[in-house]
Amino acid sequence: MTLVRPAPAGPVVVDLTPADAGWEWTGLRVLRLAAGAPTTVRTGDSELFVLPLSGSLEVRAEGREFGLEGRDSVFSRVTDFCYVGRDSELTLVSQEGAEVALPSSRCERALPPAYGAAEDVPVEVRGAGPATRQVANFGIPGVWDHADKLVCCELLTPDGNWSSYPPHKHDASEPCRVVNEEIYYYRIHAGADGSSGFGYHTTYTGPEHEAAGLAALDETHRVRDHDVVLVPHGYHGPCVAAPGYEMYYLNVMAGPGAERELAFCDDPDHGWVRDTWADLTTDPRCPMTSAAGRRES
Repeated sequence: MTLVRPAPAGPVVVDLTPADAGWEWTGLRVLRLAAGAPTTVRTGDSELFVLPLSGSLEVRAEGREFGLEGRDSVFSRVTDFCYVGRDSELTLVSQEGAEVALPSSRCERALPPAYGAAEDVPVEVRGAGPATRQVANFGIPGVWDHADKLVCCELLTPDGNWSSYPPHKHDASEPCRVVNEEIYYYRIHAGADGSSGFGYHTTYTGPEHEAAGLAALDETHRVRDHDVVLVPHGYHGPCVAAPGYEMYYLNVMAGPGAERELAFCDDPDHGWVRDTWADLTTDPRCPMTSAAGRRES
C-alpha cells in the first residue's frame, strides 16, 4: 500500500475511494469549482460532508438548498458546512469559484441532508508548549451526531509546532477497542516570501501490530500542499510543521464499529508526555481562527 498520494493537477485535486485506498470505509474528494459552473456529485453507498476550503458555494441535495459562506482559505476562519447522506445526488455551484472537500464514508443508514453553522463549531486548543495546536471539531461524535459512520475534524498547527502527538493508534491491535481508518489531507501555508512549504508525517507499528497480524509500517514522509496520507493502522504522529510554514490537515475517519467513536491508544513509550502539559503554557498563537475569522496573536 502506498500511504502518500500527491495531488494531481486539474479540477479534481483528490479522488480517493475506499477501493483506491485498499480498505473498507473512508474516502475523500477535493474539487475545484469553476465560477458559475454546476457540478453534480452522487454519493452512492457513502455519506459525506461538503466542506468549503476556499470560496463560497450553494449546495442542492434531495430537495434542500444550503448556502455555504466558506472562507478565503483554511487558514483564515472556521467554515460552515453541510452533510449529505448515502444514495443522494447533490449539485454544487460557486458564483466566484471555490475549492471544496468531500470527506466520505461508506455507511448503512440513509440520513437526510443537514446544515452546520460555523458559529456552532467548537474550537479546541490541544496540547501545550511546542505541541500546541487548534482543532475545529465540526464533525465528531457529541458535536455532530447526524451521521452513520463518518467522523471529521480540522487541525491547524502553528509553524514549528508538533501535532498528532503523542503518537496514537485506533486499530485492531491491543489494547484498542475502536478501529478507524484515517485520512490526513494536508494544506501547507506559503512562506512569507510566497515559497512552497512542507511538513512531516510519521506512521509506524509495534510488536502488538505484528501479534494482531497487521503489516509492519515505519514511514516518515515530507508532506506538501494538497498531499493525502493514509493511515490503515499503526501509530501516527507526530505531524510536524516546518518553521515558517503553518500546517492544516483534515482528518477523515470511519470504521466497522456500530457506534461512531474517537477512542485511541497512545504509544506507551510516549504517552507520558501528556502529563507534562499541565506545567506548560499553551502557544499564544492558538487558537488561530474561529468563525469570526483569523485571530491576531
